[in-house]
Amino acid sequence: MAGQGTPATALVVKHGVAHRTHPYRVAPDAPNYGALVAVALGVPPERVFKSLVTEVDGALTVAVVPVTGELDLKALAAAVGGKRATLADRAVAERATGYVRGGISPLGQRKRLPTVLDDSALTFPTIYVSAGRRGLQLELAAADLVALTDARTAPLQTH
Repeated sequence: MAGQGTPATALVVKHGVAHRTHPYRVAPDAPNYGALVAVALGVPPERVFKSLVTEVDGALTVAVVPVTGELDLKALAAAVGGKRATLADRAVAERATGYVRGGISPLGQRKRLPTVLDDSALTFPTIYVSAGRRGLQLELAAADLVALTDARTAPLQTH
């Protein structure tokens, strides 16, 4: 798809990872943005994952969780051997990743950050994450996302 290249899509192409891109239209400030993206794509929302930039004991870390749930900050801290996790400031997240909110991808970030993927991702043949731009999702196998980001997997959702 011409004009849809991002650092995230370039990374999967460079590594020969099987993937598909999926454009969609959802207002960036819409409530329940992730759920609306799933509807726009026609996929179950538990297969659509959001990338949240956090700080664990002062170090930036990316948590990748289903749009259907909330991030359990204590679980994230435990997964990386930390004590306390908070969501990073929006400007800090955008500066570190090179992406804008609503388009932050776990792939192809300006500064490669430690990444933790919710273990529910491993139950699906493919998952959807931001392709690095609002309006574009990247579908790939969770195992490929783990390999490309050197991610850990752990239960990260509040229930």
